[in-house]
Amino acid sequence: MNCYGPLAAWYDTLTGDIPYGSFADFYEAEFARDGGEFRLLLDLCCGTGTLTAELCRRGYEMIAADQSEEMLMEAREKAAEIFPAPLFLCQSAQELDLYGTVDAAVCSLDGINYLPGEDLGEVFRRLHLFVRPGGLLIFDIKSPESLRALDGSVSVDEDEDLLCLWRADFDESENCLVYGMDLFEREGALWRRSCEEHVEYAHTREALRRELEAHGFVAVRFVTDGPQGDQGRVFVCAKREG
Repeated sequence: MNCYGPLAAWYDTLTGDIPYGSFADFYEAEFARDGGEFRLLLDLCCGTGTLTAELCRRGYEMIAADQSEEMLMEAREKAAEIFPAPLFLCQSAQELDLYGTVDAAVCSLDGINYLPGEDLGEVFRRLHLFVRPGGLLIFDIKSPESLRALDGSVSVDEDEDLLCLWRADFDESENCLVYGMDLFEREGALWRRSCEEHVEYAHTREALRRELEAHGFVAVRFVTDGPQGDQGRVFVCAKREG
């Protein structure tokens, strides 16, 4: 499965080193590069809403969508004192359905990697519907090389009340990296165990460009020197035709 459950409550603890401010800086630089007006944004696969909140604080009106209700609970709590409040929607990328258009859509931290190749076209088709003509789509992916480099890796994250074991195996037949996670949460003198499995698919630049252009996005660019570029993160920037 690819929907965060028990891990949602600990996601921010386990990912405290993510430079969300640098991601927001990158998006604003792309807005300035384009020269258009960007006020209403979609944060697709928003997770616990840290980036949503950061962009709100910078003056943007935000719509944020994620398929995990557990992650959205964390996001809503984080945005409780923000005005105007973001609109949170419990929707998968494949079922995105907005009330109107946005000036730009962003999708951060591997959200597109969570899509199998056969779903890319449907997601880009829906984004074409809901990004205004001339608006921007910006997302990042882990490169296929960086995903394959994690094959066979095991890592441990822990603090006083949590132990998380991560195992990663690359499946060449399905072109994806499978993460198995065992989460141990302290409950008094006992530890409660829960398990999650997440899958990230390797998407080539050629496949992404082909699907974007087939669904009405132009001026596709791949940026390798953005945030976490040294870790294999590639940003994809495209303009909605019109």
